[in-house]
Amino acid sequence: MSTGDLFVYPNEGTVQMIVIGADTHKDSHTLAAVDAEIGQLLADVTVRARRRSFEDLLIWARGLGGERVWAIEDCRHVSGALERFLLARGERVVRVPPKLMAGARSAAREPGKSDRIDAVTIARAALREGLDALPSAQLAGPELDVRLLVDHRERLVAQRTRLINDLRWGLHDLWPELEVPPRALIHARWQERVGGRLTRAEQSTRVRIARDELRRIRELTHTIDALERELAVLVAALAPRLLAERGCGVLTAAKLVGRSPASAAAPPTQGSPEPPPRHRSPPAQDEPTATAWTAAATASSTARYTASSSTRAAWTPRPPPTSRANKRRARPAAKRCAASSATSPGASGDSSNPLPVRPRNPVTIHCNTPGGALP
Repeated sequence: MSTGDLFVYPNEGTVQMIVIGADTHKDSHTLAAVDAEIGQLLADVTVRARRRSFEDLLIWARGLGGERVWAIEDCRHVSGALERFLLARGERVVRVPPKLMAGARSAAREPGKSDRIDAVTIARAALREGLDALPSAQLAGPELDVRLLVDHRERLVAQRTRLINDLRWGLHDLWPELEVPPRALIHARWQERVGGRLTRAEQSTRVRIARDELRRIRELTHTIDALERELAVLVAALAPRLLAERGCGVLTAAKLVGRSPASAAAPPTQGSPEPPPRHRSPPAQDEPTATAWTAAATASSTARYTASSSTRAAWTPRPPPTSRANKRRARPAAKRCAASSATSPGASGDSSNPLPVRPRNPVTIHCNTPGGALP
């Protein structure tokens, strides 16, 4: 990590606005903090592309002081994890298109090319284009509350799942014949049934551990249900259209609001026009065959092609090729000798009186004749 001298304003003594440019790669991320007023480099750092490094990176950025904006080059296949981490912490993130880097690198103040120079170039390109003109995302206010509540609920659900798995093994060791259906221990009826049996049993070490796990499962279930009710109120106020969609429940809508604030979390205003109704296509009565689909597509494409105002000649589609099995092979004409050709009806031109065909005498082979001689 290399840190430059922080720019101090004469009257205020603090840095007002910082733009942190990020040059992201698969294995490492290089970031550079630039003063938004004069574009001076304040500090730069290179970290590994891991979640634990993201936490250290956020601590480093908060130590710079002042308001900050993260300018990340729009390479989402390598920068997506960093963007999601920053949004979950309430940071403001802007995406800088890669095409803006072409002219910015050629006009850089330092010669050469490195990750540090690229990070500084990204930050200055964001300042040149304007932070408000670039795609921006930030969870603030109710949207951030929804994201925090969803993440907290998921952590509690994971804790409850681990406790339920341990309790099921404990119940199997105590009473192998007891069958507990899947996902039954999240319901109050089965919790009371198992709790009553544990209370009536001999209070051994296994039983006491099982009772403690069941008590914690009940507490987590109450907290999870309360969080879901709170999320229902927030989502109904932020994104009522999501709840109106078929198949979109409270938890799904809350995740959409918390993860895509720019689109899903924007509530409809009074002056905004209503979206056009979506017409569902009626169910098909008779499904067309593949031949019908092919014929329709061919006719449509041929009509478009011939109707185009092109100077070249209209193209005539070739006939579909026929298989060899459907083609009849022409039999070769029998060869005739000169005498038969001369006496044939075709040669004389008189086809009304054909010459009689002389029958052939059959040949008989006598098997009893010695040597197979013919008579």
